[in-house]
Amino acid sequence: MASYGAGVTADDRTRLRADCARCVGLCCVVPAFAASADFAIDKAAGEPCPNLRADFRCGIHDRLRERGFPGCAAYDCFGAGQHVTQVTFSGRDWRQAPGVAAQMFAAFPVMRALHELLWYLTEALALAAAEPLHAGLRRIRADVDEYTRLDPAGLAALDLPGLRRRAGDLLGGASELVRHQVRERPPDRRDADLVGANLAGADLRAANLRSAQLIGADLSGADLRTADLLGADVRGTDLSGADLSGSLFLVQAQLDAARGDAGTTLPTAVHHPAHWPA
Repeated sequence: MASYGAGVTADDRTRLRADCARCVGLCCVVPAFAASADFAIDKAAGEPCPNLRADFRCGIHDRLRERGFPGCAAYDCFGAGQHVTQVTFSGRDWRQAPGVAAQMFAAFPVMRALHELLWYLTEALALAAAEPLHAGLRRIRADVDEYTRLDPAGLAALDLPGLRRRAGDLLGGASELVRHQVRERPPDRRDADLVGANLAGADLRAANLRSAQLIGADLSGADLRTADLLGADVRGTDLSGADLSGSLFLVQAQLDAARGDAGTTLPTAVHHPAHWPA
């Protein structure tokens, strides 16, 4: 197994996977909810969800979708919850130590962003075609890893937009190197408004779909091999029978928000959501 020098490997991302048993329900408290197709209720930021139990577990976790909370079912903190709880705040509990609540709630979204960057940077380092950029990717990944060890004040002062730009430039370069091996002129639909679009069976091999709005789009049977899907909004997108093998920067939360079936082909780092038909 190849190691990339900051405690994360391409094949073992355990640290970057949510472990709710080691968290204090931060994802159920910190974000705001707006009553919508994703959430059944309004909830202010910093206000505990009424479904949060005394043991910091969700009281309707096994029924989130049927109770109107598909947004919760698709949420992923990339392991930031347990890191903030166990490392940044040394296991403290915002209920038992309310004096730390504000700092803990402020630290959580910053840590989530750092862990998400670590996930993407680790994936980029596993791309052989991106080898010319590996040195730069290792450097910034080491920086991001170091930032996860900051105290609450350090996290609050972090220039997150600047860090995202630095990482984004390298991730974009890695994507270009990979995709241009597949097609000389891959489709560029970055930031495209494709809400509800009919793209069934479309040839989107190596397409740039970064931050594309694909909400409710029909991508059934589409060829998305080696497509860059970083930040693409695929809520309600039909991926039935689509081929996403080798797609870049696709995360589990995107699939959990989409629709698919047993015929949907996925990269090895993600899996078919339980709510998809077998």
